[in-house]
Amino acid sequence: MPEDAYVTKTRTSYDAIAEAVEKEWRGELDSWPLARAMFAAYAELVRDAGGGTVADIGCGTGEVSAILSSLGLRMRGIDLSPGMLALARAKYPHLPFEEGSMTALDLPDGELGGVVAWYSTIHIPPADLPKVFAEFHRVLAPGGQLLLGFQVGDDIRHFDEAFGHEVDLDFQRRRPEQVTELLREAGFAAHGYLLREPYEGERTQHAHLLAAKPRA
Repeated sequence: MPEDAYVTKTRTSYDAIAEAVEKEWRGELDSWPLARAMFAAYAELVRDAGGGTVADIGCGTGEVSAILSSLGLRMRGIDLSPGMLALARAKYPHLPFEEGSMTALDLPDGELGGVVAWYSTIHIPPADLPKVFAEFHRVLAPGGQLLLGFQVGDDIRHFDEAFGHEVDLDFQRRRPEQVTELLREAGFAAHGYLLREPYEGERTQHAHLLAAKPRA
């Protein structure tokens, strides 16, 4: 089945800017204490729910996978972009990384103890977001935990150039209460979310949201 045009554009764009992105964002999470706190809370929730493999979907160059691995989680990274995955494998050779799309995950039902989509659903158009959340729900085991990160707002920012390269990327802003409702419709139960104000140089609030697939 042919993939959607925006999926192809997202892959091609990140392949073009992979090395520049890695240099620009390297170590960024070191200055995000609230994000690191959410990672620690998420790791605790996964362990308390029985553990299992966690998929970092839209893993990019693998930094979140590495952080969660250091917190004791069994990680695997999945990303659209071969260019980003090549960097992830070089930086973190002890972790498995594979190519795939969150719109159609090549995973069995109930395979995972956790799913992380850290600023990766931001490229999914609103009409397709329910399908993506349904995929997350499908691949999680009962009790499986979900962590999302995204920018807050109602607008879409389009980029046709980044880091000196031609790209075709839409960045979707979303309201955490709207995302929570979509997750509920997909069968999730939300633990809650953290809403933080913009750091210096940022334009929007950010949301870090925790949810789970109920056991029954």
